[in-house]
Amino acid sequence: MKAMLINNYGEDAVFEAADIAAPEPQDGHVLVKVAASSVNTVDMMIRKMGKELPLSPDTPAILGMDFAGVVEAVGNGVTQYAVGDEVYGCAGGLADIPGALADYMVADADLIARKPKNLTMAEAAALPLVAITAYEGLTRAGCGSGHKVLVHGGSGGVGHVAIQLAKHFGADVYSTGGGDKQISLIEKLGATGINYRTETVEDYVAEHTDGKGFDVVFDSVGGANMTNSFEAAALNAHVATTVSLCELDLTTAHFKGLSLHVVFMLIPMLHGHKRSEHGRILQELAAIAESGALTPVLDEKSYSFAEVKQAHDRLESRQAMGKVVVRNTWGDEQNKS
Repeated sequence: MKAMLINNYGEDAVFEAADIAAPEPQDGHVLVKVAASSVNTVDMMIRKMGKELPLSPDTPAILGMDFAGVVEAVGNGVTQYAVGDEVYGCAGGLADIPGALADYMVADADLIARKPKNLTMAEAAALPLVAITAYEGLTRAGCGSGHKVLVHGGSGGVGHVAIQLAKHFGADVYSTGGGDKQISLIEKLGATGINYRTETVEDYVAEHTDGKGFDVVFDSVGGANMTNSFEAAALNAHVATTVSLCELDLTTAHFKGLSLHVVFMLIPMLHGHKRSEHGRILQELAAIAESGALTPVLDEKSYSFAEVKQAHDRLESRQAMGKVVVRNTWGDEQNKS
């Protein structure tokens, strides 16, 4: 089979096409013919930082965590999937698990679910990592009917899904963006847009919450922006973040009695911890998508597997809106979407 390999990590690391042996599914796993994958920030971090990250695979490595495709074979003990099933998931591309940037990949059956019927392969491949992340953050924060929810970074991969899921859960949703294009997408998704370049936290808290603050803040920007999340939160509110590798003054969080939820959705894959929970969430996300309440936004730029480095560059440029997707154009017509 064909695969895109990383042979050396670093700032200038590139992907190289190679012909390698196709894998075989072990017990509890399925072999998937990959139709599409998507690029996440963690994929770029692995490519550039390599073994500085404890989750990076040894080289030569097949990256790509998200995928959508068709089951080609099933291992012993797998009863919930059959050859020909269309599936999606986040199931490789780190540690000792080969990823999706190849004709075929082996996936733990607990980490996948049937693809939403109303989505293309490319759309389904855009969802797993970001949608599980958004789902976990919002549900752990107790997002529900009547809540005022603020999503930081609503035009990004995680953020644009968090907006839709918060609305599905019945919340009144607001979201920050840094320009007209970002605000336009945020409002198209059904949230009230807030331009963080022109509006202060104090201003938008006063305007949208009468100064009380938001019940739930979902911060997909993280880092230094978390201080803005603490300021925007109501008393005893919940703050969920996906980026907390930083030092912060928690004084505001203390005096407001905030609950902080850190989401690191790779734990099941890395540690074999509650993997079936990701399969369950993906099943629920598929139902939400099929109901019309969740549609992934794909960036206007499209790439093939052979162009995955350009796809990484696109995401790193911060010009992308929604998810950057790469398609497997090596295969037959069923792999094209």
